[in-house]
Amino acid sequence: MNSNPAFPSRVTATRYPLGAISLEGDRCAFTLWAPQAEQVNIVLCGPKERSIALKKSPEGYFEAVAENVTPGARYWVELDGKLRRPDPASRLQPEGVHGPSEVVPHQFPWTDGNWFGIPLRDYVIYELHVGTFSKEGTFEGIIPHLRSLKDLGVTAIELMPVAQFPGTRNWGYDGVGLFAVQNSYGGPLGLKKLVNAAHATGLAVILDVVYNHLGPEGNYLGDFGPYFTDAHKTFWGPAFNFDQSGSDHVRRFFIENALYFQRELHIDALRLDAVHAIRDFSAIPFLQDLGHAAKTASHETNRRFHLIAESDLNDPKVIRPTTSGGYGLDAQWSDDFHHSLHVLLTGERTGYYSDFDGVAQLARILRTGWAFAGDYSPHRGRKHGAPSEGTFAKQFVIFAQNHDQVGNRMLGDRLSTLVGHEKLRLSAALVALSPFIPLLFMGEEYGEPRPFQYFISHTDEALVQAVREGRKKEFEAFHTTGQAPDPQAEETFRASKLQHHLAAEGKGRELRELYARLFQLRRSIPAIRDADKSTLEPISLEKEQCLAVLYRGLSGDALAVYSFNDRPVTLDVPAGLSRWKRILDSSRSLAAPPEELPAGGLKLNLQPFGFQLLVSGSDR
Repeated sequence: MNSNPAFPSRVTATRYPLGAISLEGDRCAFTLWAPQAEQVNIVLCGPKERSIALKKSPEGYFEAVAENVTPGARYWVELDGKLRRPDPASRLQPEGVHGPSEVVPHQFPWTDGNWFGIPLRDYVIYELHVGTFSKEGTFEGIIPHLRSLKDLGVTAIELMPVAQFPGTRNWGYDGVGLFAVQNSYGGPLGLKKLVNAAHATGLAVILDVVYNHLGPEGNYLGDFGPYFTDAHKTFWGPAFNFDQSGSDHVRRFFIENALYFQRELHIDALRLDAVHAIRDFSAIPFLQDLGHAAKTASHETNRRFHLIAESDLNDPKVIRPTTSGGYGLDAQWSDDFHHSLHVLLTGERTGYYSDFDGVAQLARILRTGWAFAGDYSPHRGRKHGAPSEGTFAKQFVIFAQNHDQVGNRMLGDRLSTLVGHEKLRLSAALVALSPFIPLLFMGEEYGEPRPFQYFISHTDEALVQAVREGRKKEFEAFHTTGQAPDPQAEETFRASKLQHHLAAEGKGRELRELYARLFQLRRSIPAIRDADKSTLEPISLEKEQCLAVLYRGLSGDALAVYSFNDRPVTLDVPAGLSRWKRILDSSRSLAAPPEELPAGGLKLNLQPFGFQLLVSGSDR
């Protein structure tokens, strides 16, 4: 890797990317930005330390190409002869966040030369946590499950953050080494093996990255330069400096991080955590810079590379093209879909769920992407969101569960422990057949009963206690009784491990087979596969507590009908001149043959929390 990845042109280029870059001939290039320092040395660890002086540029970059430095060498960055710190762009922290960095090899026997990625519109996402997904809790522990996920109908796996965090147990949002792939998961080599195997199976890989804050333990970035600013604050502390003096170089750091994952590790997409917490008042925001760099890299490598934002602002600017005043990102999460569906299934109305109620609201979300588009939100006490004109259905990621919505419950309880089996089936159909990009949270496909709880393994006891107290405060709006599991306890982590064998047993097997059938229908029925907001007609039947969704297609239409009623209902649905065939009925076996329906009006009988799928025209 002897060329610079793309970063904003107004930043003076360095010869090599940031960090330690292993070169031919047992040489290694070291590059970092530390404008606050007068002198920077690389100190190689070993029985006899060796110090390498770096040369400073006017912009504050320090560089050198060192001889006789090979992969596996461990080193410190020494600032002004006083502080020894891990490299800000370290690729591996073998001894954790407080230890030295390690030079890693660039070479890897990739076999994905014919992999060009898949269109975002074809994504069916499976979100997982590396540590709890498999018994091993590593990247390589995921590989034996890839074929099963492919057979389920998943097209992309999404890894929760893997940037180096303290200890061995963490959700990943306390990461501090953004380039350093978590050592206890297998480091960059393990991640490369997983990505290579995923591509061989036909699966894309999404990586969750956090560009809005760093964790508190091992956070040494501020020792190197103005990476943070006092001009803004975030929920978690100081904000990154994306719009103050020196911010061009800070942007370079993050953009180069994103492109490291794309170019070096062959990641297909990034999920950008909580972009609403990125404080930036620039005329050309950091997110727009990042989107431009991602598109440039995609073109240069001839591989699709997508950016998916998590945002609770309901702001279409995130995904609108830059020519229309947007940031030009590819997609964003829609929490409104989850909240509306969760309330309909569980009846919970505490906290932010107080804004959601009724089938009509879910119909609006299916039509536009979210419930609040400049409307008054009682929970927020103000208007929220903006109309989604100029966006497409396949730019919204929706879900019935995800790590936040499960793990941020006090007990980490999943939907499978809150509602009955029929409601789980109903939820599956609504997610899989939506016009949006569907996402499943690991274990959801078979109704995993174990919780997904919040866990950490910090070494600072005062910090551990602060996390305990912080979690307790978070639950005040949702839970008035009970006690949250101790996030520091290893048992809290172990209690969250998946039980994959349940996917082959009883109701777990039945639910998984339903998901597989639903995703097969999503792929094979053009009216559903190609659905967009302009071709969709959601119909709210409040009296019956039902929802009908008509998909109009060039070769035929599809009609999905869902009941949130706890009693059987009969619906009279105008059918026009079309002849319909019922291909799925939740009250019948998945193996039941399609059923021709009489011409004229449709009379559909739905069981409690049941659903049906009909097709007409050549889609039959």
